[in-house]
Amino acid sequence: MAEHARVDGFLTSLIAICKPLESFDMPLLDAHGATLAEDVYAGERLVMRAGSRIRSTQIGLAASIGRDHLPTRPHPRVVVLSAGPDLVEPGKPLTHDEEYETNSWLLTTAVRETGAVAYRVHSIPDDEDELQSVIEDQLVRADLIIISGERQDDSFDLITRTLSRLGEITTIDMEIEMSGRHNYGQIGPDKTPVVTLPGDPIAAYISFELFVRPMIRTMLGASTIHRPSVKAKLERAIESAPGMRSYIRATLTEDAKSVMPLSSQEDLSTLSDANAFIAVSEKVTKLSAGDQVTVVILERRYI
Repeated sequence: MAEHARVDGFLTSLIAICKPLESFDMPLLDAHGATLAEDVYAGERLVMRAGSRIRSTQIGLAASIGRDHLPTRPHPRVVVLSAGPDLVEPGKPLTHDEEYETNSWLLTTAVRETGAVAYRVHSIPDDEDELQSVIEDQLVRADLIIISGERQDDSFDLITRTLSRLGEITTIDMEIEMSGRHNYGQIGPDKTPVVTLPGDPIAAYISFELFVRPMIRTMLGASTIHRPSVKAKLERAIESAPGMRSYIRATLTEDAKSVMPLSSQEDLSTLSDANAFIAVSEKVTKLSAGDQVTVVILERRYI
């Protein structure tokens, strides 16, 4: 039976099964985009801080002080696995009751944007044995496994049964509006962390931002694992389900002073149009235009 979980408690459980990857010295070009594992000094002067992302400017600085390697944490290897009998690859025609496989494309690229190496796998398993074989094949190259199923079938139950064969798995119902069931745990001989996300692409992406991105940032050894947030003026009234936390897709102005919730929150286009989430707590059911709200900035789309 699924447990009920709040956002903060679930994230704490996920971070507990992650740890920063072991650091090693990498050649400068290979270190680009990774996370600095130790402070770097030029003589006695601190020039780069541990936990920072290694960008082109850090590479140039390292070269200027004679360093040809940097102590880095490697990019986590993340396998994104989509499982379901009625999921069709884009570019192929649909038949009755089929839908295009969306989540693995969305999640694989989101993983890459976070700074990890992503591998996309689409599986159409007949039973637990077949899915188990696919997952076990991926364990050899995974620091983290993300799995999603379909929206309206029993693929979640198939995934849950299969993962339970491979390790300790907990199933939860998230107290997030328009979300659903999740699994998490550790599987295989190396106790590889695994998370399963809802089949709905919007719910899957919100869960990725809230839960999986901080896991990857933790593995990177990053100094911050959360998106930045600001207070901004709400431009239009919104409502939220009682007892549930909501994340409303929205557009934040360039000066970050006001935010406009997008219409048609059920539409997948709200993900590509949004540059922010409005976070609405479980205790709030209605917000009026002009209210100050908490806004999570999606940096990859923020100008």
